[in-house]
Amino acid sequence: MNLSQKQLDDAVEQDILTGQQANELWQFLLSQTHSTEPASISSRFDFTHVLYYFGGFIAIGAMTLFMELGWEAFGGMGIVALSVIYAVIGLWLTELFKNKGYVIPAGICATFVVALTPLAIYGLQQAFGIWPDDTVYRDYHRYIKWHWLYMELGTLVVGAVIAWKYKYPFLMMPIAITLWYLTMDLTAMLNGGDYSWELRRIVSLYTGLLMVILAFWIDIRSRYKADYAFWIYLFGILAFWLALTSMDSDSEWSKLVYFCINIAMIIIGAILVRRVFVVFGAIGSFIYIEYLASSMFKDSWLFPISLTIIGLGIIYLGILWQKHEQRISNKIRRILPTPLRELISSRNVF
Repeated sequence: MNLSQKQLDDAVEQDILTGQQANELWQFLLSQTHSTEPASISSRFDFTHVLYYFGGFIAIGAMTLFMELGWEAFGGMGIVALSVIYAVIGLWLTELFKNKGYVIPAGICATFVVALTPLAIYGLQQAFGIWPDDTVYRDYHRYIKWHWLYMELGTLVVGAVIAWKYKYPFLMMPIAITLWYLTMDLTAMLNGGDYSWELRRIVSLYTGLLMVILAFWIDIRSRYKADYAFWIYLFGILAFWLALTSMDSDSEWSKLVYFCINIAMIIIGAILVRRVFVVFGAIGSFIYIEYLASSMFKDSWLFPISLTIIGLGIIYLGILWQKHEQRISNKIRRILPTPLRELISSRNVF
């Protein structure tokens, strides 16, 4: 059985528990989670899951990232025929696993079908002689080209239909990647074929930011359902953070702003219970600190000592936070909008 903080709040409203009992029970569950790994924890990720996703990524990668020139020998209609055969097998396995109650394998197989879509569309364009240049399918994940748009739009349509039918969160992964690709290719087309790195960084930055906003909206809408926002958060943060980190700047103020943005990501991640914000925010913060150590405070004996003191101070703040987390969280939640408060409660699951 999975237990969330919202369920405890509901129990208080129905006079099953008092507020004090609910808080004490929540603190007890928190302490048990720190010391043990309960068998009922909903976010567990065991070796079975590793095998599922590792096999799934290999199968999906075979039809996307690792596609080589050998398939070109089949010709356009040959590629379409093979894609359809693979898709039929994928849908058959999806239904089979779904009926047997294997949710994760079913979601992976459905995602595999979506990942086949750009290959099938590429084959159709080759078969009808409307492919505009000498690029091949394996370049789809490497270069920005305007004629990838048909493949991307088709993938979004197929992904939306299959996601509507099966409603597996993993299906959001190819949709998130395709949205990222689509914005870069569309911008390059509208900009007269400019494929410069500067353009890529700018587009990636704003695309990532928009994807994070979209993921937050999905998170709010699906707060009592499965985690449909995870993959959009992941690729949104990836696009935004990589673009932000790769931008050149000689200004100390802009570097400080970069550091502050990463600190803000850590705080947002803690509030929304999203580790992806925290991970990338922490990496960005360390990049800035490493810059200070190697440039502004080079050969300074005081800088490492200062960092050590700051680090120990942060650890102490963590101890204080753990001791007073419930009281502080309750005060913060009272001033938050109801949907956001419910989202945070639903993400704190045991």
